[in-house]
Amino acid sequence: MKRYRQSLTPRGIKVTYLLTVIMAATAFGVAAQDSLTVQLPNNEPVTVPKTLRDIQNEKKAQNTKVLIMEGSKMEERERQAVSDSLRRMFVGFYYDQFRHSQDPGIPYFMFMSKSANVAMGLWGAVRMRGWYDWDGASPATVFSPYLIQIPADPANNKHLGATPGGTCLYFRVIGKHRIVGSYQLYIEAGFNGYENRGFKLKKAYATVRDFTVGLANSTFSDTQATPMTVDAGGPSNKMSPANVLVRWMPVVKNRWYFALSAEIPDRSIDQLDGYTRSVSNWTPDLAGFVQYEWAPGQHVRASVIGRTLSYRNLKTEKNHNVTGWGVMASAVGNPVAQLTLFGSASYGRGIGSLGTDLVYGRYDLVNDPDTPGVMYAPNSFAWNVGVQYNILPSLFISANFSQARYLPGHAIESEDYKYGLLACANIFWDITPRIQIAAEYNWGQRMNFSGSHRHSQRVGALCQFSF
Repeated sequence: MKRYRQSLTPRGIKVTYLLTVIMAATAFGVAAQDSLTVQLPNNEPVTVPKTLRDIQNEKKAQNTKVLIMEGSKMEERERQAVSDSLRRMFVGFYYDQFRHSQDPGIPYFMFMSKSANVAMGLWGAVRMRGWYDWDGASPATVFSPYLIQIPADPANNKHLGATPGGTCLYFRVIGKHRIVGSYQLYIEAGFNGYENRGFKLKKAYATVRDFTVGLANSTFSDTQATPMTVDAGGPSNKMSPANVLVRWMPVVKNRWYFALSAEIPDRSIDQLDGYTRSVSNWTPDLAGFVQYEWAPGQHVRASVIGRTLSYRNLKTEKNHNVTGWGVMASAVGNPVAQLTLFGSASYGRGIGSLGTDLVYGRYDLVNDPDTPGVMYAPNSFAWNVGVQYNILPSLFISANFSQARYLPGHAIESEDYKYGLLACANIFWDITPRIQIAAEYNWGQRMNFSGSHRHSQRVGALCQFSF
């Protein structure tokens, strides 16, 4: 077995520098456009320059049906004012800090109580994806460089597939109470379970003022800075785990966001040598971020996470704890109304289960081949850059390029994963505010430490009906 050690190379440093420049460029103001007023969660209404993406969201909001419960004593003028306020609020929820780009946007139905202090939005999507692989078929519905088979399997060189996985339902309740103040309840479920058809709970949380409790996106993730893709896997550096958590996220002057959370994650620990085994989770992950936002959906963010990874040495019959950590810089912005730029880069130790290509392996803790019974947390580095151009409010093209790199500190098998590259180009068209179609091309390459490598290609299509 050969020894391979990886460190952050000068090329990686150049990539990090390039990402920094791109993120800084997005921090400049948006060109003067018509203004848009949205009411962000737990905040006063905010007026911002309007982008083509905002125009499309307004169209969806105007298409929303507001149903006020019978028996309400409001006059017609009051009803209209409340309906308009609700629409602004639900447009604001489109800019939720943890909303994924593949989530449907504005609900088609909204129900309001007689007292006008509680409203519920119901929405979802029927989503069909189809794809064709060549130069090597992916063994999963997602397209990931990690899953590219080396050496090639002649029996699985091409593949045609389709799935309704991703079909989903969402419920959001917004309310205001004289004691607790503003609050919201959120439930999200989709057909992503067994064989991509089983109904599965994805999120379930409550937010009261600045606190969130429940199953929600990790504070370490920045889903708004993830480019939109047809493929459910997204870029190679995608980090969007959903954990049971308690989060505190105050907002200062509608510009500065601060977040701290304690989270209960799933962890991936290698146990192949017979000398070690995993230990039950007994400490939460601690995550946080600082973000500057100059307009809804446009920001720069610095995130951090710390975790305790435990294992048992079967030779000494003792438990050990290893510290894992991660940092991430991310940004999304509109230099001009038609153009959206995305960028993110992460580096850390023992964070493989949080996302990136490494989520398909067991890379939080791996065995030290020099000392049987001992495990360590390997390093990893991942980045992504993306661009989206709106030809029309309802039509855009986009492209992104990403890489995930494994950086072990000890000897490993020569055929283990070293890094993966993923390029993507797509086009999305909202035929109506509720019907969307898209097409995409994906190219991926897996490189092993031995130098053996292989690429694969995919074309995919999406048809989505939202309500």
